[in-house]
This record gives sequence, structure tokens and C-alpha cells, in this order.
Amino acid sequence: MSASSTLKPVLISGGGLASLLLAQSLRLSKIPFKIYERDASFSFRAQGYRLRLSTEGLDAIESVLDASTWKKFWDTCGKTGGAGFTAFDAVTAEVTEHVVPENLQSRDGKVVGIARGDMRKIFAEGCEDHIEWSKHVTGYELSEDGVRAIFSDGTKSVQGSLLVGGEGIYSKVAKQVSGGKLKVYDTGARGIHGQAPSTAFKDLGEGVFRLRDATRPDGSVFIITNVRAGDMHNPDVQFGWTMGGQPGVIRAPNDDYTIVGKQAADIAKAIAKDWHPRFKPLFDQMDEKDAAFWKITCSTPSGVPQWENIPRVTVIGDAAHSMTPAGGIGANTAVRDSALLGRLLREAGGWKEGVTAEYERLMRVYASEAVNQSYTFATEAFGIKIDEEGTPTV
Repeated sequence: MSASSTLKPVLISGGGLASLLLAQSLRLSKIPFKIYERDASFSFRAQGYRLRLSTEGLDAIESVLDASTWKKFWDTCGKTGGAGFTAFDAVTAEVTEHVVPENLQSRDGKVVGIARGDMRKIFAEGCEDHIEWSKHVTGYELSEDGVRAIFSDGTKSVQGSLLVGGEGIYSKVAKQVSGGKLKVYDTGARGIHGQAPSTAFKDLGEGVFRLRDATRPDGSVFIITNVRAGDMHNPDVQFGWTMGGQPGVIRAPNDDYTIVGKQAADIAKAIAKDWHPRFKPLFDQMDEKDAAFWKITCSTPSGVPQWENIPRVTVIGDAAHSMTPAGGIGANTAVRDSALLGRLLREAGGWKEGVTAEYERLMRVYASEAVNQSYTFATEAFGIKIDEEGTPTV
């Protein structure tokens, strides 16, 4: 009997990007694991947008994946060159800013990005048989020799060696393990994600673009997108854009931000109705079924708080450090968590006393810096401000 077959599994709550990359690390280290995902399948949350991957994010992903999976991942990524970053007045199409920022580039002088759905699909390869669907983790219970996840229907998981909360900003595991110290603030700002055939972007050319409308009486709104060469004239390929607005500008019907499809698309089109014709194809040709709302949330801007370490429970990704979309920092920090925790578990041969304490110590350093950077960017981009005493939490 192998050593790995006698180990209790690592339990992972949530099937998002950070959870799946951690699962890949455990799979390759031959450490048993189980993933509990509240949705019935990946198709329930198929919508997504293109993530910009930083040097740190790419390095973390490459350190986890085996050579063939990494090649597949890298080949799937888009590499955007062009003229760097250009900002436009959305109404007049005048250039308001043009720079070639090195911090956008991650490899070979290119901006590297990938759609969330594609990323999730690759990270899930080889892990599918370890996922239990429609399992909503609402807490956990500890024993002397393990931990069990508690589900919303009152049932419990098998006993695991470790529980990793990776279920995002609404994580119950995060609240329990931190004694309520991990908080996610609702900034009041909202956004919409949209997709359109790549041909709708050809008037922009290749590069990273922001379109900003400051003429609205209720606050400014903007779109950011990156357009890569090669697929620009292929209508079968879609590019994404992300719209964001200051608090009060973008509102979902009945404040229901789970709405997906035409209602979200119609609101985006209405907001952009007076924009310059150069930008209209992004909305006129959008795939309405993929439009989705999102809330702009952020963890405590001063950094990831300290809590008493519980050796058999920890958190990764948005459960540990939610960030605004400004700067595209959140996902890159989440995959760093996965790589770090996976490496520590591999080096220890599975869960050992002290592994989560060391992970949390190291994670707090880079994640606190990232949260602060993301929040600082967002105060300018979205006009938000978090008062830790008065701003509502999610």
C-alpha cells in the first residue's frame, strides 16, 4: 500500500480557479483530495472574462502544471502586443492617454491573457473524478485527527487531513476560521461583462484599451479590453470587455446581480448609446446571452488580517483576499496561493502541523500588498472609499 493511499484527503471547498490549481498540485504530488462545489456543473458559471496574467501569476501557474498541461495552457493564452495602453474619451474618441506600461507586460513584451472558462477547464483536467457537485460548504467541524466539511443540507464530508476554503467572497469557511476577521466590503460600484466577435474590435487595433465616459450626471463609467492580433478578423472568435461604473451608475433590476443575459446586455447598450461610432460594434454585435453583472468588492484595504492559526483549516483566493478588478491583480494573487500551499504540502508529504501557519505567514505578505494596490487603483477608477466601520460587508 502506498503512503498516499493511507493519507486522509485534503478537502477543498469551491471549484474556482485557485481551488482547481491547488488540486492540480495535489494530484501531481499524489496527495489525495476532494473538491466540493456548490454548483451542479461548471456550466452553471460558464460566463467570464479575459484575465490579464502577471509575471508572478504565470510563474505560479507554470510551477504547478506538468509540462504538457503548461504547454496547453500557454498555447491557449492570448498574447497582445500592439501600441501598449491607450485611453479614449468614449463619446468623442479622442485619445486621453497613451503609454507603454511595462507592468502590463508579463512575457516576451506581451500582455498575456486567458478567458476564465478556458483557464478553469484546463485546471480541471485530471481532477474531474475528485469533484462532488451540488455540495455547498457552510462550515466545518474539527476532531483530534481530522476535519469534516459541513454542507447546507446538514450532511458532512468524509474526514480530511485539511480543509481549504476556496469558495470566494461569500466563504463560510473564511468567516469561521478567522473568527469573523476576514471581511469583504461591498463598495457599491457595479459592472457588466460582455463578449462580442473579435471582428467588432478591429477598429481599435491591437493593444490594451480603456474607454471612459465622464459626461454622465450620475458618475463616470468605463470599459477596459485587450485586443490581440491574429484573431481580429475571425468572427468565430470572441473577445471580452469589462464595464465598470462609479456607485449608482450601473444597477441591476431589483438589485439582482445574479441576472445573466439580455437584461444585462440591454443596460450596457443603454449606457453606451451616446458613445462614438468607433466603439459601437462592441455593443451592437455583443453576444447577449453571455452578459453578466458583477459587484465590485474588496477586502480590508490595510491588508489580510491576523487570526489564530487553526492547523487543519485555511483559505485561498478571494476567500482570503477579495480585490477590485482594478489592475487585474486578484486572480494572479489567487494562483500564487495555490502554488505556495501546494508546494508546502508536497514538501511535507501531505498535511503536517505547521504547514498552514507557514502558508498564512507568507501569503499575508504578498496578498496584503496586492489588496492595497488594487484598492488604491480602484479609488481613482471607481470613485470608491471603504470605511471599515461603516461600509457594508457581503
